[in-house]
Amino acid sequence: MPDFQQTVGVIGAGTFGTAIANLLSRRVDVLLFSRNPETVERINRERSNFGLKLSPRINAINNVQELAEKCTLIFPVVPSDGFRSTMQRIGPHLRPYHILIHGTKGFDIQGITPEQMDEGLLEPQHVSTMSQVITQETVVRRVGCLSGPNLATEILEGQPTATVIGSVYEEVIELGKKVLSSDAFHVFGNNDILGAELAGALKNVIAIGSGILRGRGLGKNLQAMLITRGLMEMVRFGQAMGTTNSAFYGTAGIGDLVATATSKSSRNYTFGFRLGQGEKMQDIQATMPELAEGVRTLKITWHLANYYKLRLPITQMLYNIVFEGYNIDKAIKYLITYPYDVDVDF
Repeated sequence: MPDFQQTVGVIGAGTFGTAIANLLSRRVDVLLFSRNPETVERINRERSNFGLKLSPRINAINNVQELAEKCTLIFPVVPSDGFRSTMQRIGPHLRPYHILIHGTKGFDIQGITPEQMDEGLLEPQHVSTMSQVITQETVVRRVGCLSGPNLATEILEGQPTATVIGSVYEEVIELGKKVLSSDAFHVFGNNDILGAELAGALKNVIAIGSGILRGRGLGKNLQAMLITRGLMEMVRFGQAMGTTNSAFYGTAGIGDLVATATSKSSRNYTFGFRLGQGEKMQDIQATMPELAEGVRTLKITWHLANYYKLRLPITQMLYNIVFEGYNIDKAIKYLITYPYDVDVDF
């Protein structure tokens, strides 16, 4: 069995995967997996990624078997739409002694086509969190998730921040703290992994809305109202999915929501900002270097809200704007005048 204290694996060489690899390299050697051989060759040759000089303790690889054989502790950090296929690829090489702490914020969809989802046929059994995907596709049971606030650019710059590791296993939380903690990166634990995962996914939707407001030139007052009411919608959705409110009112919820919904470093905020300035969704997605997870999460959330018969006006209006081309100014006027406090009871 490999020793996690010697080498830790990271799956995914995007900005967040690179940020996590750099954090880990302060304490352990890191194998950074990318499915793209050219990316692996470039990282190892240039010793940098996204303009950041990488620690000599980081080595990029393209071999999942080598990753599994050399690393007990692995951090998968890949987009949600490719997460299951990644687990299927590495699954045959994983053993029960492995520990996986993922950093992916979104949902997995299985057993339904996009056309069926658009017809309103999505049900909870079609939707999985990333930790559920890990246990479905591998023999690994000691699973955790990295929740926020985790803006990758700030981590890469070495700015002080914190994260939450959600897991039902204290051992997973303690291992995550041991390899990630530093003077600039503080790690907390939460045993409500479902709440942490839902908070991490749902806040991206609200961040799109916040970006739209700023893109329309609107101020902090309205932005604050959207974030506050957005948190209410996140909690209501979490309740329908069977989790408690605790994660939403902590660092993984309010903390991550505020960071993501107010920062130009956030892909989801940036997507919304550009949408608010009049750009088309297809043009924005074509020119963004990495996926804005909130776009995919928005569609899934809206369909699930319909299944649960939830009244989520922000989610509804954002869906109309993003996927149906609804007039943004009309949507904002509707949300301003919506009697939200009457409708929501916590």
